[in-house]
Amino acid sequence: MDRFTRNYSITLGLILIVFLGWALYEDPLVADLNALLEQDSDVAAYPHRFQVLALHDGVATMSSPRSSDFPVYRALGILFPPLANRAQDNPDLMQAQQDLARVQKRAMAIVLESGKAKRVRWELDRDWLSRHGVQVGL
Repeated sequence: MDRFTRNYSITLGLILIVFLGWALYEDPLVADLNALLEQDSDVAAYPHRFQVLALHDGVATMSSPRSSDFPVYRALGILFPPLANRAQDNPDLMQAQQDLARVQKRAMAIVLESGKAKRVRWELDRDWLSRHGVQVGL
C-alpha cells in the first residue's frame, strides 16, 4: 500500500469513527429522563414510546404520535388497528383518545417531576409515522 492510500484510509476511518460517535451519542440527561419514562408501567406499556428527544435550557422536547399536522384519530388507527376507519365520535375511539391524553400527561409529569426540565415541548414523531408507512408534510 503506498503512502497516499494509507493516509487516505486512515483519514476516512477517523471520519467514520467521528460520525458514528456523533450519530450514536445521547446526552446523559436525556438518557436519564428516558430511563425514568421506561420505568413507569403506564408509559412503558403504551404502544407508542414516549421519549425525550432533546433537552435545552430547561425545555424537554418529547415525541408524540399526534399534532396539528397529524390528527389524533389517524394516530389511534395506527396504534390500535381495530380503531382505524371508525367515526371520530365512536365511543371506543374517544376512549382511546382519553387514554392517549392520560399517558401523554403522565409522561410529561415524569419529565417535569425529575427536576431536569421546566417545560415540555411536544414534537410529532415523524420517524414512528414513517415506520408505519405514513408521510407527513414538512
